[in-house]
Amino acid sequence: MPRAAVLGKPVAHSRSPAIHQAGYAAAGLAGWSYTAIECAEAELPGLVAGLGPEWAGLSLTMPLKEVALAVADRVAPLAATLRAANTLVREDGGWRAENTDAPGIAAALGPVPAGARLVVLGAGGTARAALGAAAELGAQVAVVARRPEALAELEPVAEGLGVAVTGHPWPDAARVLAGADVVVSTVPAGAADPLATEVAWRPGTVLLDALYHPWPTPLAAAAAGAGVRVVSGLELLLAQAVGQFEMFTGVPAPVDAMRRALTATR
Repeated sequence: MPRAAVLGKPVAHSRSPAIHQAGYAAAGLAGWSYTAIECAEAELPGLVAGLGPEWAGLSLTMPLKEVALAVADRVAPLAATLRAANTLVREDGGWRAENTDAPGIAAALGPVPAGARLVVLGAGGTARAALGAAAELGAQVAVVARRPEALAELEPVAEGLGVAVTGHPWPDAARVLAGADVVVSTVPAGAADPLATEVAWRPGTVLLDALYHPWPTPLAAAAAGAGVRVVSGLELLLAQAVGQFEMFTGVPAPVDAMRRALTATR
């Protein structure tokens, strides 16, 4: 009876159980279960230590993505470089920390031209994953941050990824976005709302807004109205879950079934 779960605080709102359970059913993985467990940072080491051999993997949301590195017995290179893990995978000898957020962003965006100008709004944890996606996509990167010190905190991550990043203060956001090929918004709800009426979008730009409730955000609605291809946070949620599913089970993820389950929970 293999088990998996999403951990975080709060976590009751998570759509991950619906996505993964639909995947198990479609893949014929009888007996597999996936639940949600409320867990704070200080509680994670004890919880993980107490899990039995039936546990195949854990999905981690806020605020656990950094402490997960200390809990793991082995840290995958990407998670180490990003200094964040959203996944713990059971393996011989313990737990391996992985990051499926970065490849998830790249997958959700889809193909982009080599050398595309990618602008990240925000400089927090999800911005690290966006830098990882930019490295995978071969994009040029600019980061627009509300706090100057947050830009400095991203520097070692960018250096580890081999990505050159230019930093910009928040008042320059509209100007920087107007020159972007790809935009990844990682800021909290409401933070980017004023930009909805300020950005002169370029034709062909792609916007991924990591938020998905409420949807669309003012920024996403304005971009869509200007002919921009908009990707919601639900696509990112699905893409990172697909990576976790395959790590936990060792079988290809039934993506269509997982997507149907995700949209059915809106």
